[in-house]
Order: sequence, then C-alpha cells, then structure tokens
Amino acid sequence: MKTYSGPASDHFDGVRFFDPDGVAPRSLRDVLRWQFSGSRQRATWPLWVPSPHADVPPARVNGDTVRLSFVGHASWLIQTAGVNILVDPVWSMRVSPVAFAGPRRRNDPGIAFEALPNIDIVLVSHGHYDHLDLPTLSRLAATFAPRVITPLGNDITMRTGDPAIRAEAFDWHDRVELGNGLHVTLVATRHWSARGLFDRNRALWASFVLETPAGKIYIVCDSGYGEGAHFRRVAEAHGPIRLALLPIGAYEPRWFMRDQHMNPEDAVRALQDCGAEAALAHHHGTFQLTDEAIDAPVMALGEALDQAKIPRARFLALKPGQVFEI
Repeated sequence: MKTYSGPASDHFDGVRFFDPDGVAPRSLRDVLRWQFSGSRQRATWPLWVPSPHADVPPARVNGDTVRLSFVGHASWLIQTAGVNILVDPVWSMRVSPVAFAGPRRRNDPGIAFEALPNIDIVLVSHGHYDHLDLPTLSRLAATFAPRVITPLGNDITMRTGDPAIRAEAFDWHDRVELGNGLHVTLVATRHWSARGLFDRNRALWASFVLETPAGKIYIVCDSGYGEGAHFRRVAEAHGPIRLALLPIGAYEPRWFMRDQHMNPEDAVRALQDCGAEAALAHHHGTFQLTDEAIDAPVMALGEALDQAKIPRARFLALKPGQVFEI
C-alpha cells in the first residue's frame, strides 16, 4: 500500500500525521465498546427522508456574489467570480469501502449530477469515505476534469483509484491560487484520517479558508472542538470571516465522538471563536454515522443558539437543494 512520504514537520513524524493540539483517534477496542455496548442507544432513522428542495444552479455566477448550494452531508457547490467549486462531493448511495454495505443515503443529493454546471475546482478535506468518495471523484474527472485540491497523501488515494483524477496535494498553511482572483488556504483542524485498518493518519486532513470577492469563507468539513484553539487561530490569521460552514452532526455518544466531531453546542462556540458574520450547518441528516436521531442536530442547534443569545438567523441549517447567497 503506497502512502505519503516526506520530511518530518510539527505535524508529521516521518510516517504518520498528527495534530499537535489534538488527541489520537479512538482505538479499535473503543470502537467495539461503542458498537456492542449493551447500554447503547442508537436512534432509528427513517429509510428515506426526501428534501422538498432541488437546485438547478446557473452555469456561472459572476461578480462579487457568492452562491452556495447545499448538496447534502458535507457536500456544497460554491459559485463565484465565474468559478464553480465543489466541496467534499458525494453522489454515491453509500459511504463505505463496499457498495453493498455501510451508511446509506436517506435523501437525494440537492443537485442532480446531470444538473451540475461545469466544475472547475474540487476541495476534498480528508480521506474518510463520507468525504473522499472515489466513485464521485472519478465521475467528475470523466465529465469535467476539474483540479482537485486536497491535503497531503489523499492525492495518492485518488490517483490509485483513478489516474484521471487531477489531484494536487498541499500542506497546512499552503495558499493555492484557483483562478479569477480566488485563493484557498488549507488550515489545521482537529480530526484524523484513514481508509482502512492499516493506514491511520498516513494522509493529512484540513479545513479550508476560501477567499472570494464577497469575503472569506471558512469551510470546516469535519472537526472536534477541543478547547477551540483551531477556530481562534483561523480568526487571528485569516479574519475577518464572512461565512463559516460548520458541521453539527455525527456526535453521539459523546465519550467516543467528542474529539473528532462537534455537537451543535460546540459548533456555536466555534462560530463565536472564528468570529464569522454568519454560518451554515452541515454534516447531518443524510448518512447515519452515529447514534443521535436524524432531526436531533438541527433541534439542538436552535437551542444552543438561544442559550448563547445568538439570533437563529445567524446560523442556518439548510436542507439539500437549498441555496444561500452573500
């Protein structure tokens, strides 16, 4: 199995990546304890929960407007300055190493693949199957041949799966020109990565700061909260932030998930820490990865905003197919 090889750094020991401010991912023993605990309380999701929305995006969005369409889970289409960008695109029915088992979609993507405009750029945050979906990336490569910007090591996964995927790998703090005045910077986030049992943290993970004509968008695809240091550092290094995309789901049980996934209360703290003017929620309602109910994250988000005395309109939870513009 080919994996990343490069010089050691403050977050790479020469073999594996690590978060200097994070913790190691949970052990297999902890996974088994969670999965087979007699006290486990796993909510039952409906088999299918269709969104009432379906977006047909324009071919391009020019000028200083930014149009964001929620595809579902952590997938977004961002259109601005004549450039079309997909984030962690997943059009597959399952997010799993195999097509016949694993977490299954509970609603259609908010944009039908055939309705996508020409895609120029794809941002892939890390190697977990609900974010790096090889069948979708291969389909995008065959249809649009976009540039794929991803953290170190994930390019190997992509090119091994399909040499036609135009993957470009970067480290934390690298700033990448996307064209038409757009840039994206990879920033540290509290998470980890793996595709199987033997490649844990052999590829890097990241969040993104996208510079647009309407301001900077902080794209957090997966993250724990910890003490909030990652979010405050982004505010210090990249602020002001116009909009943050923040995950709110896949958080129960907390003893197992708190170091890798934020719950809604954490996400509200992350919004306060990064100082974004507004936020959009994601990573909920499409794939059941953990134990909470399908509607629990959105309900808890409203409660957390009320508790923090933040207007609910500042942090919205869209349904697949809904659109937000700045």
